[in-house]
Amino acid sequence: MKNKEHTRQVRDTVVKKFKAGFGYKKISQALNIPRSTVQAIILKWKEYQTTANLPRPGRPSKLSAHTRRRLIRDAAKRPMITLDELQRSTAEVGDSVHRTTISHILHKSGLYGRVARRKPFLKDIHKKCCLKFATSHLGDTPNMWKKVLWSDETKIELFGNNAKRYVWRKSNTAHYPEHTIPTVKHGGGSIMVWACFSSAGTGKMVKIDGKMDGAKYRTILEENLMESAKDLRLGRRFVFQQDNDRKHKAKSTMEWFKNKHIQVLEWPSQSPDL
Repeated sequence: MKNKEHTRQVRDTVVKKFKAGFGYKKISQALNIPRSTVQAIILKWKEYQTTANLPRPGRPSKLSAHTRRRLIRDAAKRPMITLDELQRSTAEVGDSVHRTTISHILHKSGLYGRVARRKPFLKDIHKKCCLKFATSHLGDTPNMWKKVLWSDETKIELFGNNAKRYVWRKSNTAHYPEHTIPTVKHGGGSIMVWACFSSAGTGKMVKIDGKMDGAKYRTILEENLMESAKDLRLGRRFVFQQDNDRKHKAKSTMEWFKNKHIQVLEWPSQSPDL
C-alpha cells in the first residue's frame, strides 16, 4: 500500500521544533514519525523555505518507491517471472496497475524481456570429458578431420515443444545461468531423421518411422553408411562419429562396426548436437 503523506500541520510542527533547537531524533520521538521523514521535511524546508506540496512534473506514480524496488528485486531474482505474476503480486499489497506500467518500471531499471538461450545441461563430469576429448585431439591435422563422417538423429518439432521463454535481464547478461534454459538430448517430436555429413558435403538422410532401437539403427547404417562414405569419397579408412546413445553403444552395434572394419570416434557425453 502506498504511504500517505503527512498533513501540512504535521510538517509545520516538525519545522517549528527544529527551529526551537530540537534534533531529528527528539522530533521523531515527539511526533511518532520516522527519523528519515523528519530529515526529508527539514531538508525540503531548507531548500524551498516551505512545507507545502510543490508542483509535480506530471501525474504522480501509482506505485510507491518501495513497491517499485520490490518489482525490480523480484524480476532480478526470478528472471523467468511473468508480467502477470508481477501484476498479481502488486495487487496483493493493494496496488492495482496495468502490465505496461510494470514493464516501464523494469525498463527504467535496465531490465528488458529477452528470449532465454537454450544450452546443454552440463555436469562437472561432462565438462571434464569434453576437455579431455579436446586435449587428446590437439595434435590432429586438418586432413584427419576431413576423413570423419559425422552423424546424428534430430527431431523436427511441429508443435509447441520448442516455445520461446522470455526472461528479464540487462544487456550483456544473456550467458548467465539464470537467463538460459538447460536442454537435454531427448524428448517427444513429430518427425525424426538420421543423417550424416563430412567436410566434403552431406550424405544420406533417412526418415525414422516408429521407435528407434538398436536393430533399426543398424539397418540404417547397413543401408546408408557405406554408400554415404562412397559418395563423399572418404575412402575405406574413414572415421565414423556418433554420440553416446544406448542404441549407438550397444554391444551388437559395436560388433557391427568391428565386422565392417569401421573406426568409431570416441565422443564425450552430452556434447552439443551437430
